[in-house]
Amino acid sequence: MSGFKRSVARLGFKLFRWNHVSTVAPEKGQPSILIGAPHTSNWDFIMMLGIAWELGIDFRFLGKDSLFKFPLGPLMRALGGIPVDRKRPFGLVEKLVAAAEANDEFTLVVTPEGTRGSGKYWKSGFYRIATQTGIPVTLGYVDRESRTCGLGVTFTPTGNVHEDMDFVRDFYKDKSGYRPQFRTEPRLREEDRAPKISDDSPASSDA
Repeated sequence: MSGFKRSVARLGFKLFRWNHVSTVAPEKGQPSILIGAPHTSNWDFIMMLGIAWELGIDFRFLGKDSLFKFPLGPLMRALGGIPVDRKRPFGLVEKLVAAAEANDEFTLVVTPEGTRGSGKYWKSGFYRIATQTGIPVTLGYVDRESRTCGLGVTFTPTGNVHEDMDFVRDFYKDKSGYRPQFRTEPRLREEDRAPKISDDSPASSDA
């Protein structure tokens, strides 16, 4: 089945004249989180699906529960979907943390923009899971201007939300998504709540 998916992905990239140029891949036998961004249209998700299929990654992803009803439900689950009731999201992160800790092959694809339209913040679930478990985060992207997509870099969040998100912003600064006008700048609400520690602040000195 993996060979079939790989062939489908390669054919799709060729037909639509996109280049898959991943420079990293999740380590086998280790849980991982894949970020799919910018998430500006359904095509961004399809591109991420193609990336995972060509790299042979068996993954899970989150989707609003309405997509798991008839007739799309069976297909969404077969693709690895996990339904989410956005009106009752309580405990979701905790459940995903437990699933990741129990399964060394757990790979979760997350689209943290949370919407295909432009917004102010990314959703922080991926960051909370990563910092609670130590699971590395791989940044995947779609860039219409260069017609390239792929997985570009892997890092392990430190817990310093400003420093970590500066790293994420730097990676995505030249990535546009399929519909650039709907792109959301990588930023978490937690950044507005947590004080930023500068290099010359008392908290960061050796004294």
